[in-house]
This record gives sequence, C-alpha cells and structure tokens, in this order.
Amino acid sequence: MNCIDFVKQHSDEKSCIQHFRRIKEEKGIVCARCGHTSHYWNKAHKSHDCKKCGYRTTLRSGTVMESSKLPYQYWLYTIYLMSMTKKGISAAEVQRQLGHKRYEPIWTMMHKIRAIMGLRDDKYEMDGVVELDNAFFKTHNDESSDEPTKRGRGSQEQSSVLVMAKVDPKPGRPRKHKKPSAFRYVKMIVIPNSSSSTMNDTLSTYAKPEVVIKSDGWRGFNKIKKVSAKHIKKIVPPKEASKALPWVHTMISNAKRNLLGINHHTKDEYLQNYLNEFCYKTNRRYFGVNLFDRLLVAAVEDTWYGKLRYNYG
Repeated sequence: MNCIDFVKQHSDEKSCIQHFRRIKEEKGIVCARCGHTSHYWNKAHKSHDCKKCGYRTTLRSGTVMESSKLPYQYWLYTIYLMSMTKKGISAAEVQRQLGHKRYEPIWTMMHKIRAIMGLRDDKYEMDGVVELDNAFFKTHNDESSDEPTKRGRGSQEQSSVLVMAKVDPKPGRPRKHKKPSAFRYVKMIVIPNSSSSTMNDTLSTYAKPEVVIKSDGWRGFNKIKKVSAKHIKKIVPPKEASKALPWVHTMISNAKRNLLGINHHTKDEYLQNYLNEFCYKTNRRYFGVNLFDRLLVAAVEDTWYGKLRYNYG
C-alpha cells in the first residue's frame, strides 16, 4: 500500500494493536506452560490467556517487540518505513518522522528489526552456482590505540566480509545484458579474519555441500574444495576481477554506496545488522508492496529473544 492508505488504516494505537493481534492469531498461539492452543483475548492486559491453565501471553511476547516499551504504532510505522524505502532510512530520520524526543530507543528498535531480517535470511542456504569474494568495509570502533593505522588487508579501519552471490549461468544471453549470468540472491557475513579455515567454516554454515563456488585467486580460497562440491578459481588481474565475478562485485559496490549514503560511517560491531537489511531487501526486490507484510509477519513469528546473534545496543 502507499503511504496515504497506510496512514488511513493505522491512524492510531488501537488499530495498530488490532493489526498485530490479527497476525499473531493467524500464526497460532501455543501456551508456554501447558502447550494448549486455545486462548481468549484479555483486553485489559493486551494478552492471550490460555483457556486451560490461565497462563498469560502478552502481545509482545516472542516477537521483536518483546521487552520494549515503545508504542505499537512506532513499531508498525518503522517496519513500514524500513521495508518501503528502496535505499533505506536512517534512525535520525525515523525519529523525526515519529516525533520522538530520544534517539537511542528508535536506533535500538531499528537494529532489532535488522536482526530479524538476518534471522529470516539465515533459514535459506545457498545452492547452485555461487560467486564468492572477500570484501572490506570501512568501519570504526571506540577502542583507542597508539599503533599506526595499517593500510590494505588487516587495517583497523576495515571489517572483513564474506560475500556470496547466487547466480544462474545463462549462455547465449542477448548482447544488451552486460553480464553473462542472472543474479538471484546474496548473503554477506562479517568474519573475524580472511583465513582459509574461517572461509570454509562460514561457507559450510550458509551454503549447501553441493554448491559450485566461483572465486578469484585469493589464497584464502585455496581449501574451498573441502566444503564445496566444485571450486572454479579464476586467476585474473585485480582490475579485471569485476569481469570474472561480475555479480558479487556489483553487490559489494551497491552495499558500500548504500551504507555511505544513509549512515555515513558505521561502527564495526553493528555492520552485520546493516548488511542484513541490505541483503533482505535485495533478495526480495520483486516483492513490491508485499515486502511490508512479509517483514511484519517475520517480526511477529520469529522468536528473536535468545536467538539474536548480532548486537543491537
């Protein structure tokens, strides 16, 4: 829906509560104490009470809103803004749109939503043909050091990211297409270092064993065959790397431009959250207006408490 229809349907806190309630009831509620599935709505406490044992399950329980005191309308509007803006939106802009006095609660709320995006994408493993590369994103941290800043790989101002782009080879594509393959999905995982053991562990977690890997000549990829059915290594000069692995370099470039345009500078411990948002929206780029509904269902369905692997403040 467009923004006008959205505001009409969710004009107050009551309508937003009813919307979250409907989604949770459609998903199904299971009592955490006795496992019973029949509940009644407790209007006074905004909860679903078990008809068998009386155990109370709040509307926020088991959702991305758990332990949050922000209004339901804030959550619904923020999910809408994050899903319907193509390039993303900053926490400062969301704060202005909501008219909230403090920045930190809005920033934390958005990082929780980004973490949910990551949990949702983690349910799917890469298969088929995957272009693989190691990228370096400029980040910063609060730790002061007297050591001089390094350049290139290993720099204190860069975070290492393993990027996987699933592609479908299309031999004989029309000449108007500059790339010889079609792009499907992307995953970006922040890794502590660029060693072959780290690469293999990460790849085995997020890709199926039968995946076919295409990479450049970086020595960190020398042992990929231990976790992949087939490894195609393309040793080319650095200037021609984008031609050998076109889609993975396109995704890296797009992600860097997106982070620079929206956030300007990124702290290293929160980089994964921002990459979650980029990958989630890129992988669902054809969903259109349905992206809001899908993200809202993910926020309500996925029990984020205890699962969240990434920092959100």
